[in-house]
Amino acid sequence: MRDSIYTIPVSEVFEPMDGCPICRLRDTLEKRCVEYIMGAAMMEPDIREETNKAGFCSFHFQKMLHSRNRLSIALMLESHLDYIKKDIFGQKQRVDVKQGIFRKGDSRLDQTKNMTKTCYVCDKIQWALSRMVDTTLNLWEKEESFRELYAKQPVLCLEHYTLLADRAQAKMSRKSLPGFMEATTSLTTKYLDQLKEDVSSFCRLYDYRNAGKGEPEESVVTSVERAIWYLTSRNPSQDDNASTN
Repeated sequence: MRDSIYTIPVSEVFEPMDGCPICRLRDTLEKRCVEYIMGAAMMEPDIREETNKAGFCSFHFQKMLHSRNRLSIALMLESHLDYIKKDIFGQKQRVDVKQGIFRKGDSRLDQTKNMTKTCYVCDKIQWALSRMVDTTLNLWEKEESFRELYAKQPVLCLEHYTLLADRAQAKMSRKSLPGFMEATTSLTTKYLDQLKEDVSSFCRLYDYRNAGKGEPEESVVTSVERAIWYLTSRNPSQDDNASTN
């Protein structure tokens, strides 16, 4: 069950033709992961051990809070805080006698630094995303029909353009790489061109010389939120159940 929740057919990601397909994949993985750990998996000892050590980032704590299941969060927090108390602050520190300092890798500071940089949900999403991206690259190389589907996508956000391009540099053959990069760059720049114009139009709305010229187009009104989404892959104006863009 644990692996199956992170298995999503590539066609399910690319066929809707609505926004960035990798954002859609990320959001689906995120939703499944949060629902999974907030359900029966919360009580599985091996899952609890992982969440105790990794913890959660602020963003995914918010996702969990929006699930309305405060008891599940409280139980995970109880276990997580107990781990910090006993396994980090409850252990004696090992000191390098010659230098009079804590041994590297053993100090509480090293452990708390590591914990502040990890998140159980982020780790699982990154693991699953890397495999899905590899599958995407493989399909692009082997199937003409997928290359056509890929080229029809409306946009790639900047973050996921970077993810795909970086992975392609490491994984794709020299023969396939130029064509893939051309297609991938086109998906992000064609949106960028229109987005830049929409944001500029939004700025011009506040020029007194444009007063009384009628209602602006919807794309102009939403341009600020869309620009933030394009740059960060997260739309600040949408709730957790909404589409990414």
